[in-house]
Amino acid sequence: MSGPGRIRTLITPRPGSTFDKQEAFVTPIAPVGRETAHGSATSQRVVAVVVTYNREQLLADCLDGLAAQEHRPDAVVVIDNASTDGSGAVADQHPIGADVVHLRRNVGGAGGFAAGIARALERHDADWVWVMDDDTIPTPGALAALVRALTDSPVRLSVLSSRAVWTDGRDHPMNRPRTRMGASRRDTRDAARIGGRPIRTASYVSCLLNGQDVRRLGLPWADYFIWSDDFEHTGRLLRHGRGVHIAASRVEHRTARFGDAQANPGSRFYYDVRNRLWALLRTDSFTPVEKVLFGGSTLLGWVRRLIRFRGDLLGVGIRGVAAALRRGPRPSAVVLQADGEVAADVRRIERAAGR
Repeated sequence: MSGPGRIRTLITPRPGSTFDKQEAFVTPIAPVGRETAHGSATSQRVVAVVVTYNREQLLADCLDGLAAQEHRPDAVVVIDNASTDGSGAVADQHPIGADVVHLRRNVGGAGGFAAGIARALERHDADWVWVMDDDTIPTPGALAALVRALTDSPVRLSVLSSRAVWTDGRDHPMNRPRTRMGASRRDTRDAARIGGRPIRTASYVSCLLNGQDVRRLGLPWADYFIWSDDFEHTGRLLRHGRGVHIAASRVEHRTARFGDAQANPGSRFYYDVRNRLWALLRTDSFTPVEKVLFGGSTLLGWVRRLIRFRGDLLGVGIRGVAAALRRGPRPSAVVLQADGEVAADVRRIERAAGR
């Protein structure tokens, strides 16, 4: 594990990597004379957080993409979720010079993001945290487009999401942010002014989080393990905050197949059911009306899957319901206690947020 100091400047991507350094250009400066809420965004610290588990080649491509950014992140944190392949070595040896944390056990994407976001805030003094999975490959202008939107925004923003596409350029159905229902004309106009639309929740497949808001409202729940951690966390940040989807910020989500990951989730259906019930029944991240509407759409999705795969999913779903009703998520520091330094970072953030 590297030290807690600020990491060295990012350097040119490896030869043969996906992106060419000649594609880069200087990020445009915000228009003069325009009143904005984040006028200093170009000088604020952006720390990228990547969570990886047993996907060494995808991780290498992800880090190449980060190194090729026109607006480079000030630091990169990689959380290695106790990988058993070469992912940890790829992270350690990549010329981007990431701050790599090797966890002692796999705590899933949710635990990895809780650990990584806390480290970005506690060890790298992040103003903004740019989160993504290891199969997310950012195009060279991805971060520049988000920072440009921040610079031009007339209102304070809590979350910005990127457009995630599959390998053939189609919008990825797994990562479509939920548009904010009932957004006012002003909210819609403010978002459109920076090339976006107002959103209510977002995916962690390229999502820029306001560090101040995370410190105030807390980290994602590590106990979710996989699925719905981003739904609940961005929902929490955006209950009273504002979020925008910026289509000009483009990333490639290199999943094995095109489609919804939950189309036939198998044993993972347990997490889908338990975590969505946790988010809707055991948090105040959503209004009562939103809980009814989101819960209704979720239930319809479950019914469709059960009709199609009832033999495989019914028992798994029942276990998920029972788990959600039996207890809520454990404190994230408890989930991460096998890694003392990581747990300490998480505990500090959560205590400051009153959680």
